[in-house]
Amino acid sequence: MLPLQLGLPEVFEILVGSWREGFVQVSGFVGATILLFSLVQYRFDGRLTTWLQENEHAQPLTGALLGLTPGCGGAIIAMPLYIRGTVSFGTVVAALAATAGDSAFIILALAPEAALYAYGMAFVAAVLFGYAIDIFGLGVGYVDTAVERIGRPMTDGGFATTSVADGGPSIADYDEPDSHDHDHGGDLPSYLPQSRLLERVSHAIHVLWWVVLAGALVAGVLYLAKGAQEPVWEVAATYDGLFTITGLVGTTLSFYLYFVGRHYIGEGETGRVRDSFESLYNTFQHAAMETAMVTVWVIAGYLLYEYGLLLTGVEIQSLAAAAGVLAPIAGAVLGLIPGCAAHIVFAQLYALEEAIPFSALVANAISQDGDALFPLMAIDLKAAIIATIYTTIPGVLVGILVYYFWPYAQFGFGVLG
Repeated sequence: MLPLQLGLPEVFEILVGSWREGFVQVSGFVGATILLFSLVQYRFDGRLTTWLQENEHAQPLTGALLGLTPGCGGAIIAMPLYIRGTVSFGTVVAALAATAGDSAFIILALAPEAALYAYGMAFVAAVLFGYAIDIFGLGVGYVDTAVERIGRPMTDGGFATTSVADGGPSIADYDEPDSHDHDHGGDLPSYLPQSRLLERVSHAIHVLWWVVLAGALVAGVLYLAKGAQEPVWEVAATYDGLFTITGLVGTTLSFYLYFVGRHYIGEGETGRVRDSFESLYNTFQHAAMETAMVTVWVIAGYLLYEYGLLLTGVEIQSLAAAAGVLAPIAGAVLGLIPGCAAHIVFAQLYALEEAIPFSALVANAISQDGDALFPLMAIDLKAAIIATIYTTIPGVLVGILVYYFWPYAQFGFGVLG
């Protein structure tokens, strides 16, 4: 056994501690969950997309079910279908309102009871709001006109997009890129050289990453079983040693995969539409890259929170408690930010720091769109803006209702340990 006496300044202790804890406390569970859903996608090989195209009456419900799947993949599937005119705008809103992006993996892993209620409420709100838009309109035509007056969005091809109130494709004769046409390292960022050696190294690190993740998952389960007590720093064949080694190594490998490896082994983008996978190895590869991305933002969230406390002395939990009903409103407004990064941090604050009330978690779960909004933004920015407005509205409404009427709308509801 080799116990470690760090004796570092507090600034570095926070960095090293976050580097160790993030992968075990979060990424091990996230990786296992992402892999599970990726294997389901691999098994069904895109048949779900075809079914959605052929059943118009069930589109908002199916869109919400797609959004309910953890991660952004399910909701992303609906975006190109809307752009082609296959599904309704209400389906887009339902999918986006139901999705909680990659932050869902954190809540599912660390606060499963909270996830059950929060995402259940998000699903119901998404279905109701999606059908209401398709049946009653809810003013989308007026909002479309207002957004267009601010600045008429144009596609890369120079063609104006249609009104969301009219239905039909965003662009006439739009041809969606082949979902199997994935990047295999052809376009490297400027800081990386063309290298067959780095490609081989990246594949090897990807395999090693899964071995480390398996160890981290075991350490994470033991961590929760022991009451979430902080383990001792040591390098040994013990629980504490497993926690330390897998945490430090796993985070390091995740940063490599996210910033370097993914550009060489065929996953140059994360959060992309993947309704099917080419092979079982490709399925594992995709799950690893998505988890690596989550890990990077988890570590960023740890550091942001810990350094924020160190520098300001402000307790976020006290601030959120003092905010009262403004807390769920703030959670919904935060949902206007596209992507998963801010919402991963938000989920961490709820599940790990217990600094966010349950009402704010629910509001954010409904309002946020995750990475699913990006494909729509790239082709039909106007529709993306309107969609995120219409997911924020039910987020605010449900969040306020939860704050006033839900008996368990307190801090730490459903958190394990």
